Amino acid sequence: MDQDPNQFWSAAQEGWGKALAAFGQMGKADGVAPQLSFDPEKITELQNQYIQEATELWNQSLKGVPQVKDRRFSADAWATDPMAAFAAATYLLNTRTLMALTDAAQTDPKTKARIQFAVEQWAAAVAPSNFLAFNAEAQKKAIETQGESIAKGMQNLLKDMQQGHVSMTDESVFEVGKNVATSEGKVVFENDYFQLLEYKPLTGKVYERPFLLIPPCINKFYILDLQPTNSFIRYAVSEGHRTFVVSWRNPDASMSYTTWDDLISHVAIKAIHVVQEISGAEQINALGFCVGGTILSTALGVLAARDERPVASATLLTTLVDFQDTGVLDVFIDEAFVQFREAQFANGGLMKGQDMASTFSFLRPNDLVWNYVVGNYLKGETPPPFDLLYWNSDATNLPGPMYAWYLRNTYLENNLIKPGKTEVCGEKIDLRKVNLPMYIYGSREDHIVPIGGSYASTQVFPGKKRFVMGASGHIAGVINPPVAKKRSYWTGPAGKFPKTAQAWQESATEHAGSWWPDWSAWLKSHAGKQITAPKTYGSAKHKPIENAPGRYVKARASH
Repeated sequence: MDQDPNQFWSAAQEGWGKALAAFGQMGKADGVAPQLSFDPEKITELQNQYIQEATELWNQSLKGVPQVKDRRFSADAWATDPMAAFAAATYLLNTRTLMALTDAAQTDPKTKARIQFAVEQWAAAVAPSNFLAFNAEAQKKAIETQGESIAKGMQNLLKDMQQGHVSMTDESVFEVGKNVATSEGKVVFENDYFQLLEYKPLTGKVYERPFLLIPPCINKFYILDLQPTNSFIRYAVSEGHRTFVVSWRNPDASMSYTTWDDLISHVAIKAIHVVQEISGAEQINALGFCVGGTILSTALGVLAARDERPVASATLLTTLVDFQDTGVLDVFIDEAFVQFREAQFANGGLMKGQDMASTFSFLRPNDLVWNYVVGNYLKGETPPPFDLLYWNSDATNLPGPMYAWYLRNTYLENNLIKPGKTEVCGEKIDLRKVNLPMYIYGSREDHIVPIGGSYASTQVFPGKKRFVMGASGHIAGVINPPVAKKRSYWTGPAGKFPKTAQAWQESATEHAGSWWPDWSAWLKSHAGKQITAPKTYGSAKHKPIENAPGRYVKARASH
């Protein structure tokens, strides 16, 4: 253990170079390599700091076990093994240095974000905790179980290889319609693209304007109906709304040629019209979640171009309409990438659900990838049952042509907010014509739809708006029932929407608990009078087909 600290610096530089090379080709989207340089003084400063910290670590290790503050290395086995603790501490030092080098890079923002993403992925992958030869906790467990943990880990690995993804939870415990997605209702309409679910009223009276939810097509709808205690759907029903939900079909080969126009026409607009027909209401209230909100907004743009106003109010939850601020997902998107996908799906095809799921998991690699690799395979553990992670593993495919159109017109070119730029269903989209009350929600720590991206919708739509920011991330921020008495949310001065989310937050007021009651009070003000709740599902034209949650949501994506 008599290594010169300067060797650490050399190793760090070499590792950083490899991480940069991993994303180097992506930077050549326009045929020109990105410009990259460093301030020599900053590099010297980082090198001196690194050598100083490495020397301190070395001296500390000679006196005893170095302290390591990282939950990956928090088990007692790490603290009692000097070699393991030293390896973990060295890894953390190298990682900090690599990230400091990334911050020091002088280049354009997109290239810098790509470098940072590549370094983060590399650092997460090479953590000593990911390898049995270095993981003191896994080694201790193997000894204590006389190798049984290793044997169980191999079984887990083989099982996950067969199912095509790393297990995040004990999936055998859950069954859709049995212990998740259990709210009572019926399928009252279906076509080749979706089923429409109507839920049984829980109140004697309901509001005259029915309520339609459009969830994201990249996930199953039952994130909104996991358990009775945290079901957003059940909450809406209990608040007196006659509630309908779109359940997307999990695309198979028969949907290989499905386009964005198909989803707008045959799902969003069709669902709106069917709910009108069933309820007899001239107008309905609608909600779109994530991509479902983008789809709803596009549909409202098409209807506005046709001078149709079937929706009285709209709610957008963690939705991107203006794609200027897309967060970490932007590192994947450039002209070359989009052209590749367009060529891939030029003759139809499917974007596999597991590919999408893997991409989102690697946005948080330590929490959603390597944590389970270590637990499942190195320690031979079975992850505990967790409904949210079961839903997260229940992947959905996407039609290739629809996916390619979506990439170019949203993430790459941001065309939806450009009046007349995009044509959907034969209509030029101008979202300035979508003039109706809106409730816009964003999650403060959302890594998929950044708070700035959610807030940007306040600058797009001309109608009366209410913006609310919730604590936590993309899912946990949304699924925050009042009974949990968790987290908080923020509201701003009525009718005041400065250009940026940061500016809005400066005058926002924090409130304890769930944002759901705030939304419910807002929705009730747009729901009309109360009428006697219907005793039957559907209508003479749209008769019940089967019990909720229906067949479509139970279809699993093939691997």
